Amino acid sequence: MRQVVDLWYFRRFVSTPMQDLPQRDLVFREGVGGFSLTLKRNCSISPAGLLWVFAALSTLALMIGIGFAVAGAWLILPFAGLEVAGFAIAFLLYAKRAGDYEKIELDRGRLTIEVGEAERTARYDLDPRRAAVLVEKGQGYGARVLLRGAQEELEIGRHLDARSRVEFAAELSRRLRD
Repeated sequence: MRQVVDLWYFRRFVSTPMQDLPQRDLVFREGVGGFSLTLKRNCSISPAGLLWVFAALSTLALMIGIGFAVAGAWLILPFAGLEVAGFAIAFLLYAKRAGDYEKIELDRGRLTIEVGEAERTARYDLDPRRAAVLVEKGQGYGARVLLRGAQEELEIGRHLDARSRVEFAAELSRRLRD
């Protein structure tokens, strides 16, 4: 069973002017006595698509450089190579962080948060009865959602916009109390 969260009531607490942006629905996957939610970055291109764009731009830059080199302006070719190297660095930096995610699961009285950033994955297990969800007003990018356990504090919902972050915090708090 899937449930879509649309908490219009909490939109008035968001201080940033983001009313024109489309609403991002949070889909909690229900299980027996629990739920699961995976939050990912909004990546506009797949890794295969990214490879095709890189190949097309690199080929175009090198073809232009070779064309000028054949015409006698051979100094263009090293700069075309630098341009391709710049493309490669930019695309590698993008691809390194494109798969970041947060997975929040409540199952059988155990709250598990798995955070994947770049090549590193961290897993946190919390007691849902002692966990508290806090919304902290931030400067610049809206509110921060903090999940405070008995011994640790985690920032979650970083891949959401400000409005969805507040809605997510309210829904997660409600589900932890149930």
